[in-house]
Amino acid sequence: MSRRDNTLALSLVSHTNIGKTTLARTLLGRDIGTVRDATHVTDFADEHRMVDTPQGECLTLWDTPGFGDSVRLAKRMKQAGNPIGWLLTEVWDRWRDRAFWASQMALRNVRDEADVVLYLVSAAESPEAAGYVAPEMELLAWTGLPVIVLLNQLGAPGQPAQEAAEIERWRRHLAGQPQVRAVLPMDAFARCWVQELTLLQAIEAALPTERQPLMGRLRAVWQAQRLATFDTAMRTLADSLARIAHARETVPEAGSLRTALRQVGSALGLRREEGDPRQKAQEALIARLDSEVRSSTSDLLRLHALEGQAAAEDILARVGSQFDRRERVGTGTAAVIGGMVSGALTGLGADLASGGLTLGGGLIAGGVLGALGAVGLAHGVNLVRGLDESWLGWQPEALEAVVEAAVLRYLAVAHFGRGRGQWAQAEAPTYWREVVTEALAPHREAFDQLWAARGREPEAESATAARLADLLGQVGRQVLNRLYPEVSVGWSAGVRGALAVQVAGPVAVPIT
Repeated sequence: MSRRDNTLALSLVSHTNIGKTTLARTLLGRDIGTVRDATHVTDFADEHRMVDTPQGECLTLWDTPGFGDSVRLAKRMKQAGNPIGWLLTEVWDRWRDRAFWASQMALRNVRDEADVVLYLVSAAESPEAAGYVAPEMELLAWTGLPVIVLLNQLGAPGQPAQEAAEIERWRRHLAGQPQVRAVLPMDAFARCWVQELTLLQAIEAALPTERQPLMGRLRAVWQAQRLATFDTAMRTLADSLARIAHARETVPEAGSLRTALRQVGSALGLRREEGDPRQKAQEALIARLDSEVRSSTSDLLRLHALEGQAAAEDILARVGSQFDRRERVGTGTAAVIGGMVSGALTGLGADLASGGLTLGGGLIAGGVLGALGAVGLAHGVNLVRGLDESWLGWQPEALEAVVEAAVLRYLAVAHFGRGRGQWAQAEAPTYWREVVTEALAPHREAFDQLWAARGREPEAESATAARLADLLGQVGRQVLNRLYPEVSVGWSAGVRGALAVQVAGPVAVPIT
């Protein structure tokens, strides 16, 4: 079997300084070449393995020098078949105009090695203003290969309708180019793996019929890897959210009347008591949330072959004051406060003694047990609440915000192109938040039941994590389906089972 029989090659080409190497890093999931804002950074065509099957089949990506003077290059390539053209290219251009010679080598590489050309253009300029496109289309037609046009430099993810309009604009401009089989968005800085799947599907459709089965197997390997990455990401977030949901910080009981009165004053907002055990517990709970968010985000970055520092400031700002206080009413404190009230105010006394918090069923218990006196009231409240100590945790409202933020964090990581360098957290597009909120809405009751069923046993946290993984998986799939409705991802168990059979065994590329 020849190399050609089990290998498919893609050539990534463009006008110089459009971002080929940056996009190549994103598609490959690893650093290659040199990235800087200059012309002709890449001098030679370099081949990189992109996907391997267990059977030894391979998809490769060629990173090529950029086209410079496209009009002059088109004239030179037309002379390639005669002795004068050869002399000009191999002698004159090679030694006197290295960049122009590199462009010629890139084009020959495309013709001789590639199955499909990926032609990158800058969406930052209009098709009409990109004067280099017409002569370069002529050059690509000279190769006789199918071409897929990729729109780079689109900027931050925008509304799907806006992006669709930009794509349609370029499609109309290139409608007279029969070699162009598809026009797709593929920003090197802000693409999603779902968009990469669209690219692989377009490549498969552009190939000759006899080459399509090979591309289908390679795409299936790539697709299974990304689906596995998605599942792992959802489990990572679910485990983290379960730890946050079950986090508890014990609040020591007041040891004296003076301490108790200070805590009552602090709870009523009369003063801020330095060293208040509740304040310390809140700070400890916030610190645990901060650590958990940073840790899980770092796990997501590693999973997607990215590097950088995670931040948690946005989440902390949104949930930092939403504590769920469950405080045991101390018998000594209850006796003091109970002596200050009587009759109908007995329940209020228990409320104040526990820090100015509504105790719900505890008030009813206090009324029933009022005849037992203040000490009996305290025991009744604690007995009804099932508490043997006071603690702080997160309210369901806080956990709702943490879940929404987790899905948005996943989207941010999944859209972060490796060509950007180290991870840097940015504000999520407004429409992302709208899509995530809508996807979460049908599952709100399920999340509420999950928060209400939280227990303190270790196995309870594991059960919460398992259920969260399922819920987050459903939400994540709905979100990606909403953002990219045109893509057939293959979420169903049947499709994924078939993919798993095709990719049994080790794979050679990192999961990105």
